Amino acid sequence: MQSIGIDDILDMESRKRAAFINCLSGAKAANLIGTQDKQGRTNLSIMSSAFHVGATPPLMGLIIRPDPVPRHTLHNILETGYYTLNHVNQDILSAAHQTSARYDKGESEFSATGLTSQFVANIPAPFVAESAIKLGLKLVHHQELAVNKTHLVIGEIQTVLLPEDAVADDGHLAITEHGSVAVTGLDTYHELQPIARFKYAKVGQPVELVGE
Repeated sequence: MQSIGIDDILDMESRKRAAFINCLSGAKAANLIGTQDKQGRTNLSIMSSAFHVGATPPLMGLIIRPDPVPRHTLHNILETGYYTLNHVNQDILSAAHQTSARYDKGESEFSATGLTSQFVANIPAPFVAESAIKLGLKLVHHQELAVNKTHLVIGEIQTVLLPEDAVADDGHLAITEHGSVAVTGLDTYHELQPIARFKYAKVGQPVELVGE
Protein backbone atom coordinates (compact mmCIF):
# COMPACT_ATOMS: atom_id res chain seq x y z
CA MET A 1 0.00 0.00 0.00
CA GLN A 2 1.41 3.40 -0.97
CA SER A 3 1.32 6.51 1.17
CA ILE A 4 0.60 9.89 -0.42
CA GLY A 5 1.34 12.88 1.79
CA ILE A 6 0.37 16.54 1.58
CA ASP A 7 3.64 17.44 -0.17
CA ASP A 8 3.02 14.74 -2.80
CA ILE A 9 -0.50 16.08 -3.37
CA LEU A 10 0.65 19.67 -3.75
CA ASP A 11 3.38 18.56 -6.20
CA MET A 12 0.83 16.96 -8.54
CA GLU A 13 -0.03 18.64 -11.83
CA SER A 14 -3.16 20.72 -11.18
CA ARG A 15 -5.61 18.66 -13.24
CA LYS A 16 -4.32 15.39 -11.82
CA ARG A 17 -4.59 16.83 -8.28
CA ALA A 18 -8.17 18.00 -8.89
CA ALA A 19 -9.21 14.59 -10.23
CA PHE A 20 -7.48 12.75 -7.38
CA ILE A 21 -8.95 14.86 -4.58
CA ASN A 22 -12.42 14.81 -6.15
CA CYS A 23 -12.34 11.00 -6.07
CA LEU A 24 -11.26 10.64 -2.44
CA SER A 25 -14.68 11.23 -0.89
CA GLY A 26 -16.14 8.36 -2.91
CA ALA A 27 -19.23 8.29 -5.10
CA LYS A 28 -21.48 11.37 -4.92
CA ALA A 29 -24.87 12.24 -6.34
CA ALA A 30 -24.81 13.76 -9.82
CA ASN A 31 -27.18 16.72 -10.10
CA LEU A 32 -27.98 19.40 -12.64
CA ILE A 33 -28.36 22.87 -11.11
CA GLY A 34 -30.84 25.02 -13.02
CA THR A 35 -30.85 28.80 -12.74
CA GLN A 36 -32.10 31.88 -14.57
CA ASP A 37 -30.95 35.49 -14.41
CA LYS A 38 -33.23 38.52 -14.21
CA GLN A 39 -33.15 38.86 -18.00
CA GLY A 40 -34.63 35.37 -18.35
CA ARG A 41 -31.45 33.69 -19.61
CA THR A 42 -31.31 30.10 -18.38
CA ASN A 43 -28.26 28.20 -17.21
CA LEU A 44 -27.64 24.54 -16.38
CA SER A 45 -24.58 23.07 -14.70
CA ILE A 46 -23.71 19.57 -13.50
CA MET A 47 -22.41 19.38 -9.93
CA SER A 48 -21.64 16.68 -7.38
CA SER A 49 -21.36 18.82 -4.24
CA ALA A 50 -24.96 18.84 -2.98
CA PHE A 51 -25.53 17.63 0.58
CA HIS A 52 -28.25 17.33 3.22
CA VAL A 53 -28.22 20.10 5.85
CA GLY A 54 -31.42 19.49 7.79
CA ALA A 55 -35.02 18.28 7.59
CA THR A 56 -36.82 20.90 9.71
CA PRO A 57 -36.70 23.21 7.87
CA PRO A 58 -35.79 21.17 4.77
CA LEU A 59 -32.35 22.45 3.74
CA MET A 60 -29.83 21.41 1.09
CA GLY A 61 -26.28 22.67 0.79
CA LEU A 62 -24.12 23.18 -2.27
CA ILE A 63 -20.43 24.00 -2.63
CA ILE A 64 -19.51 26.10 -5.67
CA ARG A 65 -15.94 26.63 -6.76
CA PRO A 66 -14.14 30.00 -6.41
CA ASP A 67 -15.13 32.68 -8.92
CA PRO A 68 -12.00 34.28 -10.43
CA VAL A 69 -13.70 33.24 -13.68
CA PRO A 70 -17.45 33.80 -14.22
CA ARG A 71 -19.66 31.35 -12.31
CA HIS A 72 -23.02 31.78 -14.00
CA THR A 73 -24.79 29.42 -11.59
CA LEU A 74 -23.60 31.30 -8.52
CA HIS A 75 -24.33 34.69 -10.07
CA ASN A 76 -27.88 33.69 -10.98
CA ILE A 77 -28.60 32.21 -7.54
CA LEU A 78 -27.41 35.36 -5.80
CA GLU A 79 -29.30 37.58 -8.24
CA THR A 80 -32.67 35.83 -8.12
CA GLY A 81 -32.55 33.82 -4.90
CA TYR A 82 -33.82 30.60 -6.55
CA TYR A 83 -32.42 27.49 -8.20
CA THR A 84 -33.33 23.89 -8.96
CA LEU A 85 -31.56 20.60 -8.26
CA ASN A 86 -32.30 17.82 -10.75
CA HIS A 87 -31.14 14.20 -10.44
CA VAL A 88 -29.09 13.05 -13.41
CA ASN A 89 -30.38 9.75 -14.82
CA GLN A 90 -28.92 7.37 -17.35
CA ASP A 91 -31.09 8.61 -20.21
CA ILE A 92 -29.65 12.14 -20.04
CA LEU A 93 -26.12 11.31 -18.91
CA SER A 94 -24.23 12.54 -22.00
CA ALA A 95 -26.20 15.78 -22.18
CA ALA A 96 -25.75 16.33 -18.45
CA HIS A 97 -21.98 15.91 -18.68
CA GLN A 98 -21.83 18.32 -21.62
CA THR A 99 -23.16 21.12 -19.37
CA SER A 100 -19.73 21.18 -17.71
CA ALA A 101 -18.34 22.86 -20.87
CA ARG A 102 -17.69 26.60 -20.53
CA TYR A 103 -20.53 28.15 -22.49
CA ASP A 104 -20.91 31.92 -22.72
CA LYS A 105 -23.53 33.45 -20.44
CA GLY A 106 -25.76 34.22 -23.42
CA GLU A 107 -25.85 30.59 -24.56
CA SER A 108 -28.17 28.34 -22.58
CA GLU A 109 -26.94 24.85 -21.77
CA PHE A 110 -30.53 23.70 -22.26
CA SER A 111 -30.40 24.66 -25.92
CA ALA A 112 -26.82 23.49 -26.38
CA THR A 113 -27.45 20.00 -24.99
CA GLY A 114 -31.05 19.39 -26.09
CA LEU A 115 -32.42 19.23 -22.55
CA THR A 116 -35.82 20.80 -21.88
CA SER A 117 -36.45 23.60 -19.39
CA GLN A 118 -39.56 23.29 -17.23
CA PHE A 119 -41.07 25.95 -14.96
CA VAL A 120 -43.52 25.73 -12.07
CA ALA A 121 -45.41 28.68 -10.65
CA ASN A 122 -43.53 29.35 -7.41
CA ILE A 123 -39.93 28.77 -8.60
CA PRO A 124 -38.39 31.36 -10.98
CA ALA A 125 -35.68 28.90 -12.08
CA PRO A 126 -35.79 26.13 -14.68
CA PHE A 127 -36.19 22.45 -13.85
CA VAL A 128 -34.95 19.75 -16.23
CA ALA A 129 -38.03 18.13 -17.73
CA GLU A 130 -36.17 14.87 -18.44
CA SER A 131 -35.10 14.46 -14.80
CA ALA A 132 -37.33 12.17 -12.72
CA ILE A 133 -36.55 13.65 -9.29
CA LYS A 134 -36.10 17.40 -8.93
CA LEU A 135 -36.15 20.06 -6.24
CA GLY A 136 -36.94 23.78 -6.31
CA LEU A 137 -34.98 25.75 -3.74
CA LYS A 138 -34.95 29.24 -2.27
CA LEU A 139 -31.61 30.69 -1.18
CA VAL A 140 -31.42 31.18 2.60
CA HIS A 141 -27.67 31.45 3.19
CA HIS A 142 -24.54 32.23 1.19
CA GLN A 143 -21.00 32.38 2.50
CA GLU A 144 -17.60 32.60 0.87
CA LEU A 145 -15.38 30.21 2.81
CA ALA A 146 -12.17 31.90 3.90
CA VAL A 147 -10.20 28.64 3.81
CA ASN A 148 -10.20 28.40 -0.01
CA LYS A 149 -12.68 30.99 -1.41
CA THR A 150 -15.27 28.38 -2.38
CA HIS A 151 -18.91 29.35 -1.91
CA LEU A 152 -21.33 27.65 0.45
CA VAL A 153 -24.93 27.97 -0.74
CA ILE A 154 -27.80 26.69 1.42
CA GLY A 155 -31.32 26.52 0.03
CA GLU A 156 -34.67 25.73 1.59
CA ILE A 157 -36.66 23.17 -0.41
CA GLN A 158 -39.85 24.78 -1.73
CA THR A 159 -41.05 22.15 -4.20
CA VAL A 160 -40.24 18.52 -4.97
CA LEU A 161 -41.31 17.04 -8.32
CA LEU A 162 -41.15 13.26 -8.65
CA PRO A 163 -43.08 10.21 -9.87
CA GLU A 164 -46.13 9.02 -7.91
CA ASP A 165 -44.40 5.78 -6.92
CA ALA A 166 -41.08 7.33 -5.84
CA VAL A 167 -41.86 7.79 -2.12
CA ALA A 168 -42.55 4.89 0.25
CA ASP A 169 -44.91 5.18 3.20
CA ASP A 170 -41.95 5.72 5.55
CA GLY A 171 -40.48 8.50 3.38
CA HIS A 172 -37.81 6.37 1.71
CA LEU A 173 -37.05 7.65 -1.79
CA ALA A 174 -36.64 5.15 -4.63
CA ILE A 175 -33.76 6.82 -6.47
CA THR A 176 -32.39 3.63 -8.03
CA GLU A 177 -35.75 2.70 -9.55
CA HIS A 178 -35.82 6.05 -11.34
CA GLY A 179 -32.31 5.91 -12.76
CA SER A 180 -30.41 8.41 -10.58
CA VAL A 181 -26.66 8.06 -11.05
CA ALA A 182 -23.56 8.76 -8.99
CA VAL A 183 -20.22 10.25 -10.01
CA THR A 184 -16.62 9.88 -8.88
CA GLY A 185 -14.07 12.52 -9.72
CA LEU A 186 -15.05 14.82 -12.56
CA ASP A 187 -16.05 12.41 -15.30
CA THR A 188 -16.86 8.86 -14.18
CA TYR A 189 -20.49 7.93 -13.65
CA HIS A 190 -21.93 4.93 -11.84
CA GLU A 191 -25.20 3.04 -11.87
CA LEU A 192 -26.71 2.72 -8.38
CA GLN A 193 -27.83 -0.64 -7.00
CA PRO A 194 -29.06 -1.17 -3.42
CA ILE A 195 -27.17 -3.71 -1.30
CA ALA A 196 -29.11 -3.62 1.96
CA ARG A 197 -31.50 -1.44 3.93
CA PHE A 198 -31.32 -1.66 7.72
CA LYS A 199 -33.77 -0.75 10.45
CA TYR A 200 -32.95 2.08 12.89
CA ALA A 201 -29.93 1.02 14.97
CA LYS A 202 -30.38 0.69 18.75
CA VAL A 203 -27.79 0.01 21.45
CA GLY A 204 -27.82 -3.61 22.63
CA GLN A 205 -30.03 -4.87 19.80
CA PRO A 206 -28.91 -6.87 16.75
CA VAL A 207 -28.83 -5.18 13.36
CA GLU A 208 -31.94 -6.02 11.36
CA LEU A 209 -32.78 -5.67 7.71
CA VAL A 210 -35.92 -3.76 6.71
CA GLY A 211 -38.62 -6.27 5.89
CA GLU A 212 -37.47 -8.92 8.33
